[in-house]
Amino acid sequence: MAGRWIKRWEPEDEIFWQEKGERIARRNLWFSVLSEHIGFSIWTLWSVMVLFMGPEYGVDPAGKFFLISTATLVGALARVPYTFAVARFGGRNWTVISALTLLVPTVAAYLVMEPGTSYTTFLVVAALAGIGGGNFASSMTNINAFFPLRKKGWALGLNAGGGNIGVPVVQLVGLLVIGTAGATHPRIVLAVYVPLIVVAALCAASFMDNLAPVQNDTGAARDAVRDPHTWIMSVLYIGTFGSFIGYSFAFGLVLQTQFGRTPLQAASLTFIGPLLGSLIRPAGGWLADRYGGARITLWNFAAMAAATGVVVYASGIESLAVFLVGFIALFVLTGLGNGSTYKMIPGIFHAKAIAQGLRGEAAAAHGRRLSGAAMGLIGAVGALGGLAINLAFRQSFQTAGTGTAAFWTFFAFYGVCFTVTWAVYLRRAAVVPAKPQLSYAEV
Repeated sequence: MAGRWIKRWEPEDEIFWQEKGERIARRNLWFSVLSEHIGFSIWTLWSVMVLFMGPEYGVDPAGKFFLISTATLVGALARVPYTFAVARFGGRNWTVISALTLLVPTVAAYLVMEPGTSYTTFLVVAALAGIGGGNFASSMTNINAFFPLRKKGWALGLNAGGGNIGVPVVQLVGLLVIGTAGATHPRIVLAVYVPLIVVAALCAASFMDNLAPVQNDTGAARDAVRDPHTWIMSVLYIGTFGSFIGYSFAFGLVLQTQFGRTPLQAASLTFIGPLLGSLIRPAGGWLADRYGGARITLWNFAAMAAATGVVVYASGIESLAVFLVGFIALFVLTGLGNGSTYKMIPGIFHAKAIAQGLRGEAAAAHGRRLSGAAMGLIGAVGALGGLAINLAFRQSFQTAGTGTAAFWTFFAFYGVCFTVTWAVYLRRAAVVPAKPQLSYAEV
């Protein structure tokens, strides 16, 4: 290793993995989690900032939903270039760069967060926070390259889950500030994150590595775009991660707008769902490793539809307690589904490599090449699902004063995802082309 570049990396080789591969991969995983965690906190920063925006800010609920939608949109779009930045600059190097850029939206928010600031300024600063969403794509692409196929479900689930916890953590920081200093001191939240960003960048520079075999391959991106499974998995990821990030942004505003909670009351509940959804994500990856990602994903969508039905019922009877049970159950299920869908992606491309006649490390390398490229695209489309959720809530509250119409839309979409998962990956005809003995149900 020279200059923290690793020249040889063969994680599917058992001897290589046991002698040094696993130790290096795990070290990179832990510090990738740290940086991604901070990225998620900054991406979802405005789900907390809007709780501080009382009447003196002059922004109505629809305007607040649009603010958080702006951050969601930019975060989704940022995932595409961030995916390919790992191959261009190296995993370690890009983690340092992407961590340091988080200082821009954090400092900008610190400067403008006060009554009298124009709504346009708030929109621009919320858009800057979206770059935190790109960290997920580069982090997942990087960690995907470090681990063998048999460990990817656990590793990617842990990486994503640890990152996702950045959502409830920033909400807990907001709760602490509102509960102690009051709802007029949002800058304290921002001041907390500046040194944390610096620490994440320094740790990445000191303890992470670049993988030389992961080269910038525009052909992989082109192949991933052309593969129908990239877009099928994008739809499924809208249902899992899109739901997680969309609900994370909107939860506090829904509680304030539909159930009349104060900022403190909303903040005291908002973090619970994202926290549980984040903690359960590695379990989704582990279950997928054990039983098959497609099977876990299928029944997870059925459960998500059922939980959405509970939320619709609670909205009808105006029961906050029942609403919280259904909504938090939705968060848990999005976490499980996040883990199982991301396990499916490398499995699908590895199975196709075998169907093309490749074996051993050649098949694994081909699978890593395409799945790494596909992950960024799938992650970007999935995050756009969060934007759709926020816009659906905005429209629903504008026209009806409640989120019920939006939840009916989500219910129907989970039914579509259930059907697609079964039809493409689990019915008897869903086999790898040219190799009928290899079923996608095993991915």
